[in-house]
Amino acid sequence: MTLDVRACAVTLALVWGVLGMFVISLANLLAPDFGQAFLNVMASVYPGYNATPSIGQVTIATVYGVLDGAVGGGVFAWLYNRCARQFVPQGG
Repeated sequence: MTLDVRACAVTLALVWGVLGMFVISLANLLAPDFGQAFLNVMASVYPGYNATPSIGQVTIATVYGVLDGAVGGGVFAWLYNRCARQFVPQGG
């Protein structure tokens, strides 16, 4: 079995960018205590994002999350496919 690299990249981009970063940073915009510790950690990873509750920061977090998820998903699927070829016996 192999993974479709593009499909995995899109899936992780949506999961991490939308469900991870967008929803948590939007919830933080509405209730500033929610997810603040998580967003502070993400601010230490993503340059230009400072985890303050504002629409601009929600947008930056979402864009970073989508890009990060896409790259991570693509690399994961590619690495999985490489390992699957190496460790799964071929033939009958």
